[in-house]
Amino acid sequence: MFTGIIEEIGEILAVQRNADSMILTIKAEKILDDIQVGDSVATNGVCLTVVGIAGSSFQADVMHETMRRSALGKLKIGSRVNLERAMRADARFGGHMVSGHIDGTGSITDIRKDDNAVWYTIAAQSHILHYIIEKGSIAIDGISLTVAAVSKEDFSVSIIPHTLQQTTLARRRTGDLVNLENDMVGKYIEKFLTEGVQGGAQKDTGHIDKNFLARNGFI
Repeated sequence: MFTGIIEEIGEILAVQRNADSMILTIKAEKILDDIQVGDSVATNGVCLTVVGIAGSSFQADVMHETMRRSALGKLKIGSRVNLERAMRADARFGGHMVSGHIDGTGSITDIRKDDNAVWYTIAAQSHILHYIIEKGSIAIDGISLTVAAVSKEDFSVSIIPHTLQQTTLARRRTGDLVNLENDMVGKYIEKFLTEGVQGGAQKDTGHIDKNFLARNGFI
């Protein structure tokens, strides 16, 4: 589990490509203080498992499913990536609940300055836009951000200077692909309301009435 608060920007040192997978070697500093082989690191929002540590870098496998869902396949030597270690139970929860399981990618269609902020507009597929609401949360390349506007084709976020300095967003250009993860809370609520949960097996019609609320402990 992650929070979407980026700890540092890493650099891709090596990319070993296979038919439908790859191994990344990533230069880092801060996050290497306490990570071990087997730990999880969100890399541009994708939860990757550390498989090796050497000096000031770590290695991570990227499997076929991750390649298909994310934009990691476009990384090359010298690419910069957002890095975040899995959250600690005793740490402050600064962003929102981020699983590191990407829902898909979006394409940056517009970048515009707005006084001290920068607006990014991102086109995405309908199954991703379905869960995006104005003033809700979205993880873009692992960054916890607030949705400023949403339409049937795209959504926009407004970025403060600090976020631009601490993440890779300042290096993004129109046409770039970014990894997107919807707020998981909305997906769970929709599933429970449409399928129902009763004894772990019986499905409900999804109709909300007094009987439904009583069965689920709200009355």
